[in-house]
Parts: sequence; C-alpha cells; structure tokens
Amino acid sequence: MAVVTGAGRGLGLAYAKDLAAAGAHVVVNDIDEAAAVAVAEAIGQAGGTAVAQAAAVGTGEAAQALVDRAVSAFGRLDIMVANAGVLRDTVLWKMSDEDFDTVVHVHLRGTFTCARAAAVRMREQGDGGRIICVGSPTGQRGTFGQTNYAAAKAGIVGMVRTWAMELARAGITVNAVIPVAATEMTRTVPFLRTHIEALDRGEKLTPFARRALALGTPSDAAGVVTFLASDAAADITGQAIGVGGDRVSLWSHPQQIVSAFADDGWSADALAETWPTAFGPHVQSVGEPIPQPEGKRA
Repeated sequence: MAVVTGAGRGLGLAYAKDLAAAGAHVVVNDIDEAAAVAVAEAIGQAGGTAVAQAAAVGTGEAAQALVDRAVSAFGRLDIMVANAGVLRDTVLWKMSDEDFDTVVHVHLRGTFTCARAAAVRMREQGDGGRIICVGSPTGQRGTFGQTNYAAAKAGIVGMVRTWAMELARAGITVNAVIPVAATEMTRTVPFLRTHIEALDRGEKLTPFARRALALGTPSDAAGVVTFLASDAAADITGQAIGVGGDRVSLWSHPQQIVSAFADDGWSADALAETWPTAFGPHVQSVGEPIPQPEGKRA
C-alpha cells in the first residue's frame, strides 16, 4: 500500500504506475485534483488499484491526510514516495524570499512532513516499511540559478541518512533516488533541452543521451523506486541511488579526503602556507560535469 506525492505527471506518474503494475495499491497525490483522478483511473483501467487524494504537500495536515487516505482505502501504509516538487529558478541576487520559501516548503518540508507521518504509521503497524525520497543531481553537485532547489534537495539526502539510522530498529528503510528524466522540470536545463525536444518530435534518445547524460523517459527511472519498495531491497537503507536512461549509479556520501595537523591549532598564516601543497591539489569541483559527444570536445 503506497502513497506517491506529485504523481499527476512526470516522474511521480511513472512511479505510481510502476508500483501499481508490481501489485501495490496506490494513493495518487497531486495538487491538481483532475490530474490525480485521471492517473488513478488509468491505473485502474490497466488492472491496478489506485485512489486519488488532492493535496498541496508541505504541511503536516496534508501529509496526515495522505496517510489517512491510504489507511482508509487499503487498511495500511507500507510505502511512502515523497516526490512532489516545484521550481522557482533564478540567480542568488535576484531570488526573492517567496521564491526560496516556496521551493523549500514543497521539496524539503513536504518530504519531512510526509516521511514523518509515514514513519509514525509504519511504527504503529510494527512490521517495517519503505520511505523513498527524491533528490536531484543539483542537490549533490549544485546548479547555476537553483539556490532554493539545491538547498532543498541536498537537505533531503541529509534527512535520508539520519532517518535510516533512526528507523532501522523499526525495520523501515529510507533511501533517496537521484533521477534524471525528460520532464517539464528538466526542459529548462540547457544541456538537456535539445534531447528533450527530440523526444517531443518522436525521435529516440541517442546512446550518448541515455548513457553519458543518463537521460531517459520518466518510466526509465521508475524501476528503481519499485525495487527499493520491494523485499529484494530490505537491507538497503540510507543510500542515494542515481537513475536515468540506461544508467543506475550509487552516489557517495561526503567524506574527508585530506587532513593536516598543527600543534595548538591553525593560524591564518599557517593555513596560507600549508594550503597550496596539502589541500590545493584536492579541492573539489562544483556543478555537474557535462559530458560532450565525440567530436565536440575542446
């Protein structure tokens, strides 16, 4: 018995359909009630079981309504997929408080409230569960013009690691999916736009797009969610798993990569002297590395 937030279109729609095809009963959530109802009806017509629940995620009341809907419709909750999101892209010096707050409210607070409501119910049931949160490469590496989105998505992965520890004794696994797919949200990404437009024209994605860029359709990214919800993933928790196109990957957790020591601590002058040799060669890049097709490399 599953809840999928933001399931009226895009990745959430693909997650809901794939879970239903695997036998899960699904609460289809979206802020757009008509879209949620349409997806639930389509799942039913395909032989699955689904109900719609319109709500704007972010508040505790909305999260509880989703859990209550699963319990009233199906008797229990086993899977929470926190997927809903919005974008308000602009550079730091132009980003308004409202732009920042809207994205953090939906992505970060929405994930928190939905996971919390799910954890309470799953712990009451006493036989485990699955919480699957949706991150982004932007949260892992940063993206120009997405301060709010990067903050929210990085925060989600941080919460996942914490919840994996907190919920382990209850048998509840918590993982993050880091998807890349052709959706309205990725259409604005410059290095993906031309490939998405090719899909719009009915063309197939090139092997370069599907492998080097890990870009595919939303359905290409759905299998990892269904896998994490299954018994086969019972021992997987606290992980960030990338998926898109033909590629599945496992993201690393942040680790200290080099260290140095000074008796009685470090002064600014001592750091200035030591940094170029001890730390400079190990400084990390920012932003997502963008592969270039053969013949286009500088």
